[in-house]
Amino acid sequence: MSAPTITTERLTLKPMCSDYLASTHEYASDRETCKFMLFLPNDTLADTLDYLRDAEAEAAKEKPSYYEMAVFSGDTHIGAVSLYLGDEPGSAELGWTFNKRYHGHGYATEAAGALLKFAADELGIRRFCAHCDSENAASRRVMEKLGMKLAGEYGGRRNKLSPEERRECLYVLEK
Repeated sequence: MSAPTITTERLTLKPMCSDYLASTHEYASDRETCKFMLFLPNDTLADTLDYLRDAEAEAAKEKPSYYEMAVFSGDTHIGAVSLYLGDEPGSAELGWTFNKRYHGHGYATEAAGALLKFAADELGIRRFCAHCDSENAASRRVMEKLGMKLAGEYGGRRNKLSPEERRECLYVLEK
């Protein structure tokens, strides 16, 4: 099954593509938005375009190994959610990032919840995980609202913008 379009009460999730370059780069290059991220911020527009082209090619596959979904509120691209299928059958990792102008409205929880439901219903995923920097209180709240439970906290995290080693939280959900 190639990447679908998913709708919720307030949002539409569409497979990422290069059409969303400007809006994706706006949040993917923002240092404040990405301060707790492993691989962001993107330094150049070309970095963001490479990511979008990879996501677009993956979404076109008959059986994608990951789903990068652009999140829209009306016609406005406000962020992204992702699902990466695990090495173990029936497992996947969730992730998200949103333009800071749209933080605090429940969009991450709503979008991630919709992708989680798609993964469970259509892909048979039963075990979900998500990781975040231990100081990323907003992401931790999203995980908890999704019903995920803290499974551990570990050292060794290297965020792109952090010169020092950080702590990472692992949350899991069994369906």
